[in-house]
Amino acid sequence: MTSFLIFLAIIAAIVFWAIGMYNRLVNERNRVRNGFAQIDVQLTRRHDLIPNLVEAVKGYMKHERETLDAVVKARNAAVTNLETAKADPANAEAVRRLGESEGALGAALGRLFALSEAYPDLKANQNMMQFQEELASTENKVAFARQAFNDAVMGYNNSVENFPNNVIAGMFNFEKASFLEIESEDMRAAPAVSFN
Repeated sequence: MTSFLIFLAIIAAIVFWAIGMYNRLVNERNRVRNGFAQIDVQLTRRHDLIPNLVEAVKGYMKHERETLDAVVKARNAAVTNLETAKADPANAEAVRRLGESEGALGAALGRLFALSEAYPDLKANQNMMQFQEELASTENKVAFARQAFNDAVMGYNNSVENFPNNVIAGMFNFEKASFLEIESEDMRAAPAVSFN
């Protein structure tokens, strides 16, 4: 009878450990989702600013239609990839594609800002200056949100990969999440917004 009670106690301890580990993995995954939600807010703000920026620039840069179209196309791709990644922030492929599209958008914006240097009236335009300030502020917020997200991903991935957590993670299909890496150097640093 005593050995049976010891056996039941061991089984109960294993069950409670498994429940605790499962709950910990769920909490870590939810931190990843919350971190991505913060990125979503900032990227959506960034994406919403771009059409207004393009409209402000259109009148001045009539001969730069290709650059303006590239910015719009890159923005649309980034919006689409953001929606896909938002559906499952732990989906490594969706987050990778988002990083690539945001990098392309950053590069397109960099080219737009570089070309705007050739238009003195545009450089002095109050709306243009305001959009650039807002974009620079948003870029900084994206960087902070991305760092928090990547920290949450690291904690989650550690929980998924460490033994004995990986046993529970494997049983319940907890997959590793992907860091949000921006592929373009133009996005890693906030675009230059000074017209001086």
